[in-house]
Amino acid sequence: MNIVGLPDLAIKESSERARSAIKNSHYDFPLNRITINLSPANLKKDGTQMDLAICVGILAANKEIKEESIDQYIYMGEVNLDGQVTAIKGALPMIISLREKGYRKVCVPYDNRKECAAVSDMEIYPIKKLGDLVDFLNGDLEILPEKQVDFTLTEKKYPVDFSEIKGQHALKRAMEIAAAGGHNLLMIGSPGCGKSMAAKRLPTILPPLTFEESIEVTKIYSVSGLLKSEDLIKERPFRSPHHTASSVSLIGGGRKPKPGEVSLAHNGVLYLDELAEFSRNVLEVLRQPMEDHEIHIARAQASLSYPANFMFVGSLNPCPCGYYGHPTETCTCSRQSIDRYLSKISHPLLDRIDLHVELSPVKYEDLAKDAHEESSESIRKRVIAARNLQIERFKDVDYFSNANIQDKDIKKYCQISKKGQDLVALAFKKYHFSARSYQKILKVARTIADLSGLENIQEDHLLEAIRYRSVEAKYWGSR
Repeated sequence: MNIVGLPDLAIKESSERARSAIKNSHYDFPLNRITINLSPANLKKDGTQMDLAICVGILAANKEIKEESIDQYIYMGEVNLDGQVTAIKGALPMIISLREKGYRKVCVPYDNRKECAAVSDMEIYPIKKLGDLVDFLNGDLEILPEKQVDFTLTEKKYPVDFSEIKGQHALKRAMEIAAAGGHNLLMIGSPGCGKSMAAKRLPTILPPLTFEESIEVTKIYSVSGLLKSEDLIKERPFRSPHHTASSVSLIGGGRKPKPGEVSLAHNGVLYLDELAEFSRNVLEVLRQPMEDHEIHIARAQASLSYPANFMFVGSLNPCPCGYYGHPTETCTCSRQSIDRYLSKISHPLLDRIDLHVELSPVKYEDLAKDAHEESSESIRKRVIAARNLQIERFKDVDYFSNANIQDKDIKKYCQISKKGQDLVALAFKKYHFSARSYQKILKVARTIADLSGLENIQEDHLLEAIRYRSVEAKYWGSR
């Protein structure tokens, strides 16, 4: 058996899988010379998804399957030596691509049936083993198309809650704004003030995924082989790579390019703890996807694009020892070491972070008192209400949140009064804001207005948004 058309090793080995699967399914394997042509011949093919199609082609040539029934369907799936059809990576993107090309009937592995059934106007036939497919094509077995997935969200019970965070009301307010508008957030504070604790509770207040967002996330995880459940992903991703992560693991790529952490966090959160411990080169590669919401991977054999519309959240200490500016502890770092530590986060990267929050140590009184802290559920209700306003506002464009407002649309959606313009102009001169910072302030102010349920941006909304940009001058100085 020869396979031509630039197959990789996995496809070349499919000849032996097909031979054993056909024999173990009690069909005759032809003793003739077999040539399998993969078209187009100049495009390199990889993966195991062609096993099922190869088996069907051999059985049809050997008159085991009625020829008139073959061309009605597309076949994809990996076949084991015993004839069982097993799940493959990237099934959902393949189904979407087939739909765009006009195909409607597809035979897929049984374990891929749920994700594939998410696509409307497609007949998805789940196949458990090769023998079932042969009987189905010959009319001896009825296999009904999988019913389309009903996209219903269920309330997830989280083991953590915002009510467990004592004090730190400024941080909780900033996280609420970030969640409501999809804004990037940077937390600066000494060890033990609650940065990591708050970040772990951020998923509890994030708005639910829309159906379109869920499809996008599921496609990425399907391609990566990380789809653990048969159904669509219905929760926003929360990715938190260690500070030893390489730029390739963060951005994506490799010998066989795969999505990186920025794509796995698509429509969710990418949290980098101990931000200054990351290599500066690793942090700098985040700049382009934070701006474009997409990552392009160029290789000699192919160029790939992955979506990367994530909400960036970072936390760091103000110095190597962590106690610079602490009210009671003494900092042991020199000015030079502090500057070297903070210089890993460049001004262009800071520019792309909408909210900068400085945290103070939690007071004993806040920890000891039994004051009722607001729960994640009540915060999330306000976040969802604000996000629903944005979905309605942007129904005619291709984005869902204030953080993604295009430059050309800022004047349309972020109108401010003459008094507000004077306020921003004053802050612009005082803090030496860049043009990008100015746009970030308007977007954050738009979200604060949405949380207040107001159509127009008020002066106090602008003041709060400006306050979230003033921390940069304290630690990194003016440009």
